[in-house]
Amino acid sequence: MSFPPTLKQLRYLVALHRTNHFGKAAEACHVTQSTLSAGLQELENLLGTQLVERTKRTVMFTALGEEIVRRAQTILNDVDDLTDMAAAAKDPLKGIVRMGIIPTIAPFLLPRIMPAISKKLPELELHLREDKSAELCEMIRTGELDLVLYALPFACGDAVEMPLFHDPFLVAFPPGGAPGDTIHSADLDERRLMLLEEGHCLRDHALEACQLLGRGARRELAGTSLNTILQMVAAGHGITLLPGMAVDAGLTEGTGVDVIPFDDIIPTRTIGLIWRKTNPRAKTFEALGNVIRDTMKIEA
Repeated sequence: MSFPPTLKQLRYLVALHRTNHFGKAAEACHVTQSTLSAGLQELENLLGTQLVERTKRTVMFTALGEEIVRRAQTILNDVDDLTDMAAAAKDPLKGIVRMGIIPTIAPFLLPRIMPAISKKLPELELHLREDKSAELCEMIRTGELDLVLYALPFACGDAVEMPLFHDPFLVAFPPGGAPGDTIHSADLDERRLMLLEEGHCLRDHALEACQLLGRGARRELAGTSLNTILQMVAAGHGITLLPGMAVDAGLTEGTGVDVIPFDDIIPTRTIGLIWRKTNPRAKTFEALGNVIRDTMKIEA
């Protein structure tokens, strides 16, 4: 009589695929490396096929191993969702919520919303993870995160989007370089425009804003962070588009740069939450989103 794989074995397999390292996978599963290796060997013996090619330096999954990982992740997500559904049925506003947030939002928004969340949802415990958009999307897919605070739109598979508020873009000039208190979209010099490097969704939204304004951007001038871009602007190397929330949070203080709004078209990015459609805690996430939305309305 053959037995089906256990959830523990599937978790070991998925963890190894995610980390590509036996030691890190064991640490993620809170077991010893020998326990994890033995569990994976039992899984391969049970299925009668090799799933992982092992060498001293690399871990490589077979074609069948890749497919089993994909299906195992779906199974594990469903099991976790069952547990979450039972907990949410008891009290949707209680428990742990694992939320991701991108670097171009986290330092500017969290200080504004966390006090309100603690006050209005005191039994909700937020566990935060800051990372780039693509990485957070993958964590949503694999079930490592419950939801992500994103700049929308962002394609993240079969996910629910909850728009919360709009964040306007402002233009930053070198000290004394602003043409006035505002700028007309036609006067934006795309030849001097600097943006974040590839991989940051703020870059994509800024490029969309440039297209809305009928402008391009100097793709060869890119920075790894808003602070880097801002220092380049302060040194007179160009101009950039900054999120309004970053300016409100004091990002430009002490830099001497001039920051002004547009006087015609106002380009914005939409800030919102996303989560897997199959996640049963939608009421929890909606309550969290409503607190964030209300807080930003009050402060606006």
